[in-house]
Amino acid sequence: MSKTGTLRTLLALAASAILWAATTAHAELSITQGSALPSSESGSTSAPEWLYTLRPGENYQQVAKELLARGYSSSRLLRFNNIEDGTVVAEGDSIRIPLHWLKRQPDSARVTTVSGAVQLISGASGRKLPLTPNTLIRVGDEIVSSSGTATISLADGSDVRLAPDSRLIFNRLTQYGKSGMVDTRLRLNKGEVHTRVKPVIEGGARFEIETPSAVAAVRGTAFALQTSVASTSLQVTDGVVDFGAPGRTRRIPAGYSATVSTQPNGGLTIRRLPPAPEVEPLPTTLTQLPATLKWAPSPAAQHQLNIFESGSGRWVESRKIDGSRFDISLLDNGDYEIHLAALTNRGTTGLPAVVPVKIDLKAEAANLIAPEEGSLADDDMPEFSWRLNGKNEVARVEIAEDESFNELVTSSEWAPETSALPLRPLSPGQYYWRVVTEAGGTSVATSNTRKMVVNGTIPPVRIISINYVDRQVRVFWEKVRTAQEYRLQLSEEPEFQNIIKEATLAETTAALRLIPGRRYFVRLKALSDGPLTSRWGPGRELYLE
Repeated sequence: MSKTGTLRTLLALAASAILWAATTAHAELSITQGSALPSSESGSTSAPEWLYTLRPGENYQQVAKELLARGYSSSRLLRFNNIEDGTVVAEGDSIRIPLHWLKRQPDSARVTTVSGAVQLISGASGRKLPLTPNTLIRVGDEIVSSSGTATISLADGSDVRLAPDSRLIFNRLTQYGKSGMVDTRLRLNKGEVHTRVKPVIEGGARFEIETPSAVAAVRGTAFALQTSVASTSLQVTDGVVDFGAPGRTRRIPAGYSATVSTQPNGGLTIRRLPPAPEVEPLPTTLTQLPATLKWAPSPAAQHQLNIFESGSGRWVESRKIDGSRFDISLLDNGDYEIHLAALTNRGTTGLPAVVPVKIDLKAEAANLIAPEEGSLADDDMPEFSWRLNGKNEVARVEIAEDESFNELVTSSEWAPETSALPLRPLSPGQYYWRVVTEAGGTSVATSNTRKMVVNGTIPPVRIISINYVDRQVRVFWEKVRTAQEYRLQLSEEPEFQNIIKEATLAETTAALRLIPGRRYFVRLKALSDGPLTSRWGPGRELYLE
């Protein structure tokens, strides 16, 4: 047998002995006892250990450097494993590492989604800030939800969803180097959380949620936890949870609920959860809403319905339902999970039926009705109307001065209506208008474009400033929004009876060459396409010394 093969055999035998000892001595070791572990230099199993298997491409020196805390050398780890030469340790071989030898470092959590009003209270400064997506959560921070919800992603990929009217404190967020193990401890002072916890590494990793009356220590599971002044309740839908008053926990498997009362000697009550409702299948993709979710009648008087975004975990909707049907509506395009569970008369939710659904709504271009192409409107707040051609659409009218709609003059509100008024009056001039429809939040369609004219008088042009440079005078004037061009007149008398120069300009400035010592007068008028009338602005005197 090769040297490597002999090593693997010896390590496997050692690992078997360790695992047997851990099973007999530590299998029921409460995860809630704390993280202070005794030091050991021998191969004794008196302290928790971790069996690490080298991955492809790894070597012993690299693993020891990445995993061991300061003060614990690679040679010391070899002695602990009764190995003389580290070069014989190859990929696929396993090494025993005492947990207290591993690096420990703080590792922040991250907010993935927020809906509604949620606050972050900084553990460092005590400042209260609105919680926003991608916010980093550090040890000591507290999240307070009033009418809102939040989803927090932990370093190991576990997710915590915070329900409305809840308070959650992050007491410990520790990662053991690059081992993949974490030590996460939260405190739920009020309200409700739903969690999906990655399986923890036995003997070292921890995920624990404490409440004023109980503690839930998790080994890799999905569960919900609620706490109030009267009690703390737990529902386990996957895996197992060690739950109960501190120091008196019981293992609660999937399909069961448990409650700890705050009353003295209240004890722990364990009950089987109601089974998941029998839900009628939905189409894999819904292309129009509303769609009806139906389920078989059950003894439950009510059902709890929660809708989550599949990718982000965002809590979209939560409500209690009477009867055995629910109309799905007001969802944007995307992938969702609908969780439906029976409610007991004590308000405990049962096992959920999970219904995945994809919303894929398509917007259709609207047909324009009024005003007609090229029409003349005498009202500065004309009414626009159209016909919708799609399902579950909202629409708005958009109005611009150019056919490319590079800059909107105004629009209407988004609404599921087929007529609207602009948000502000339109000055006299020529405009282009269209209707934009939207479905599912991501699908957009645009109608064809029509031209119209709002009747009236174009406002007079006001000169802003005059600059004199050598024998040249530069005149600047205000831009008139509905003007296509401007007409400039130059005269030697203020009545403009004798025009000595006239020009049509596209810009809002002009340079004039004048004879020094003579007085001149300049005025401007805005020009526009269509039947609009316009007035001359006030004249300004020009004099070049």
